[in-house]
Amino acid sequence: MGEMTVPGPAGTRWALEAHGLGKKYRRGWALRDCSFRIPAGRVCALVGPNGAGKSTLLSMATRLTRPSAGELRIFGAPAGGRDAMPRWAYLAQDKPLFKRFTVGQTLRMGEELNPGWDRAVAERIVRAGRIPPQARVAELSGGQRTRVAFALAFGKRPELLLLDEPMADLDPVARDEMGALLMSEAAEHGTTVLMSSHLLGELEQMCDFLLVLDGGRIRMAGETDELVPMHTLVTGVTTPEGALPDALAAHTVIETRTAGRQFTALVLRQGPLNEEWQLTEPGMEDVLLGYLRSPRAPALIAPTAAPAHREDHAA
Repeated sequence: MGEMTVPGPAGTRWALEAHGLGKKYRRGWALRDCSFRIPAGRVCALVGPNGAGKSTLLSMATRLTRPSAGELRIFGAPAGGRDAMPRWAYLAQDKPLFKRFTVGQTLRMGEELNPGWDRAVAERIVRAGRIPPQARVAELSGGQRTRVAFALAFGKRPELLLLDEPMADLDPVARDEMGALLMSEAAEHGTTVLMSSHLLGELEQMCDFLLVLDGGRIRMAGETDELVPMHTLVTGVTTPEGALPDALAAHTVIETRTAGRQFTALVLRQGPLNEEWQLTEPGMEDVLLGYLRSPRAPALIAPTAAPAHREDHAA
């Protein structure tokens, strides 16, 4: 299959790159024939229904699972190799902290386990949450535990931060606080973030790149500013027989809904649209839901997310 990128320094352009990536269990393929790349410095939303393959992808990036097929690279180095491991940090939904440790002991543990530990960053994140260093992890609220977990992750100073539903168990106020923390720290250090979440509204505010999985395959990948504006929400009237207008056939229709004689369609435009229709610009959430509700719609991979072939590197 060949190498996709050449292992290099931290300036490697692609933070995460997969080619033909797959994972098969006894029950079947959890992830199959996935090829994509995520540019460095992006905040990428990893979206899909339960069982889509999101956690499988993250577990392969973090060496918890070995791929059955294909290849996954982190900044040009094989994800399963030693060179990649110091460059990423992983935060799971359950945030597995030692409950008997104090916050101070937890941060000292992070410093001892990570050669590139940034004590100032970790302590600043904890201090901003007004969490006493002597408090035990078991005594903290959900939001406070998440803040300590983020302190461990950013204290490592990773180039790639992998997050699996990190804020799913938080109340709206705590989610907003943690989201702001994540964005400010990632922007300050230029960290690439790959974040799995079902909270589409919040992802729309935080993410500038999309990776959508369904049925173990890539459904959509690319920059949000590139993908979302390619679509239009079209509202019009069906034919007397209740069918969609023939003019819609000139475009790629992702999803349609009808109510009486009125239809609404999410359309990937292939040219000018009928001026008699009501046209609306969809948000990221509208586009994501349209693709997830329509598994037969064609996948959409933007050029920025399509992995290059080996000969492209030689050019």
